[in-house]
Amino acid sequence: MSKPKESNTNAIDEDKITANPHTLPYAHHVGSALVKPIDKGRVKGLAVSAMYDQTEMQLDQIRKQVELLAQQAEEIRNRMKVSELIYQADMGFKPLIGKPYHLYQRDADQPYVLSMIAPEEWGKSAPYQFVASVKMLSDHTWEVLTQNPDFDLSKEADYEEVEE
Repeated sequence: MSKPKESNTNAIDEDKITANPHTLPYAHHVGSALVKPIDKGRVKGLAVSAMYDQTEMQLDQIRKQVELLAQQAEEIRNRMKVSELIYQADMGFKPLIGKPYHLYQRDADQPYVLSMIAPEEWGKSAPYQFVASVKMLSDHTWEVLTQNPDFDLSKEADYEEVEE
């Protein structure tokens, strides 16, 4: 007797195999690459944390820039006040840009006078009280080089903003 011919059939259940195993969302045999499910909550949490860190760092940088700009604006405002005070002072010469001059206070109608004479050049009896040594800048504002600690030039200047 002859053995019946064995048919070439798949012993694995049809429901448990696929024609395209590369499309499965999981490893389909032992040699497949490891596929781990992603913890979406943890990934989002890390992303949000990194986003907050980055935006806080950028906001701190902008805060520092704003503080620097505010400081520079205050310095310009003070320079403008001092310049107004000096331009109201009595001066018998045309000041040159970049040269040092000296501001003094006197008690007459014109309370301030701008001079080329330094406080130490007067000798023992200076006719006026020294306020500050200044230098005219190229924009015709004045920079305070040294100042008498008894005077606060930014408070002394009484100016009104001129609208153009």
